[in-house]
Parts: sequence; C-alpha cells; structure tokens
Amino acid sequence: MARNPKAPQTLTHEQIWNALDRLAERAGLSASGLAKKSGLDPTTFNKSKRVTADGRERWPSTESVARALAATSSSIDSFLHLVGNTAPTALHVVPLLGFAQAGAGNHFDGNGLPAGKAWGETELACFRDEHIYALEISGDQMRPIYRDGDVIVVSPATPIRRGDRVVVKTTEGEIMVQELGRRTTKTLELRSLNPSQADRTLAVGEVAWIARIVWTSQ
Repeated sequence: MARNPKAPQTLTHEQIWNALDRLAERAGLSASGLAKKSGLDPTTFNKSKRVTADGRERWPSTESVARALAATSSSIDSFLHLVGNTAPTALHVVPLLGFAQAGAGNHFDGNGLPAGKAWGETELACFRDEHIYALEISGDQMRPIYRDGDVIVVSPATPIRRGDRVVVKTTEGEIMVQELGRRTTKTLELRSLNPSQADRTLAVGEVAWIARIVWTSQ
C-alpha cells in the first residue's frame, strides 16, 4: 500500500506565540498591552512566561487566547491565518470612512457595502475577505470599548453570532455600533457598548443591514 508522502502538520509552541504577537501588533499593542486589554495579568503574554524556569515550554491557555480574540474583535479564522502565516504580514488597501460620516449621505449600497466617492483608503493586515471596509471612530460615545481614533474593520460577509459586535444601519438611515443580543425572526436585540446608553430592540423591518466587526486597530 502506498504511503501518503505528506505527514500531518503539527501545531508548534512557536507558531501559537508568534500568532499572539502578530495579533497584538495588528491591534497596535504590545504583548503586555494585549494581555491587559484582554482582562488578564499584564505579564500573561510576555516572552518570559513562555518557558518555565526549568526550560519546559509553556503554552497559552485556550481561555487567554479566546479573551485576546474578543478584546481585538478578531475571529478564530483570522487567528488561524496568523498561526499559519510564517511570512511577513501582507498589507492591502481597504476603503476607510469616518464613522460620523457613515450615517450621512449615501455611502453604502443596499447590501451594506461601500459606495460613493467619499471613501478614503487605509492599509491593513491581509484578510481573506474582499468586501471588508474600515470605519474610524470619532469622539468617546462608545467608551470604554472604542475610543476616539480607533479603526474598526467590518465584514458584511462574515456570519454573525450572539455576543458579536456589529454595525447596524436602520431603514431610517441611522448607523450604530452595538453588541448583538437575541435575534429572532421578528426582532433584533442590541446591547449598548456605553453603559450610560440604553439597549435597543428593533423590528426586523427596521433593519436595512447588519455586519460584523472582525477586527479593531487601537
């Protein structure tokens, strides 16, 4: 019987830690900054914590990785891409618009994709998604999650689950960033990112489109 010449690839300690470094870099953070933003001890992702005193490899826990993904609004797919990417991070140009502008004028088509001439451009780490675009936050109305100058990357094509952060446009033209709560055939429950602002419940007929936030540059 012929043997398969391709042996299964093994996930390495170095690959996982390099992926976390790239995740932090892509978010404009240091390793300790990523850990702190994830609600972990600031030293959790430090290089000194990756090997024990007796030389054994120490792996990040699944919980710490999950927290890092949530803190950077990154998907597991994008993290796996970072794990397998040993080459320098590729950049490509994506459309960019200020969030304050997004609700004024016809900057999106009926599917929630960029339209019109008001869009600028920015370079971002490569995503396997030709429809992504970026919105730059202005002001502090979304604190403590997003601050003035943060850039959120939005993917209309990425599936959305409960708990995801999303951009929603209503049929009245309002555009908002919220966390998706319960979603039924009749209503959409949205949780405010700012504790001082009330949650929202929209009828499905009031929603023009909804798209998931897949990454944040902070």
